[in-house]
Amino acid sequence: MKTYMAKTGEVEQKWLLVDATDKIVGRLASEIAVILMGKHRPTYTPHVDTGDFVVVVNAEKITFTGTKWEKKKYAWYTGYTRQRTVTAGVRLEEKPELILREAVRRMLPKNKLARHMLEKMKVYAGPTHPHTAQQPEPTELATTA
Repeated sequence: MKTYMAKTGEVEQKWLLVDATDKIVGRLASEIAVILMGKHRPTYTPHVDTGDFVVVVNAEKITFTGTKWEKKKYAWYTGYTRQRTVTAGVRLEEKPELILREAVRRMLPKNKLARHMLEKMKVYAGPTHPHTAQQPEPTELATTA
């Protein structure tokens, strides 16, 4: 019995369309991370990019549970002597795509392949996207029962 190992370019990558309206950030991000890594396929190979492309629309309509809109803070270093911080509510008003992109980035492995996986995720604040030529399949993720 031999173990199958996928090779680069051997796996056909699909395009998936995800609507983020009223979805919880963490639950949606974890499912997107699994798709980007390719763990949803039986041919998953850790050192090869076997994941699919994901187009996320309506990123401005995502939600957090509890009081995270006021308490959750995003911090970054600008090169000056202190960090800049902003709450999740302010981030939603200014750059709603970054909330989901950061959540997914932190769920991917910490290596060069993860940066390549993250490039396959396209996030848009509104309902339109420029990837109609790729014919993305509408997919329902992070459904709450």
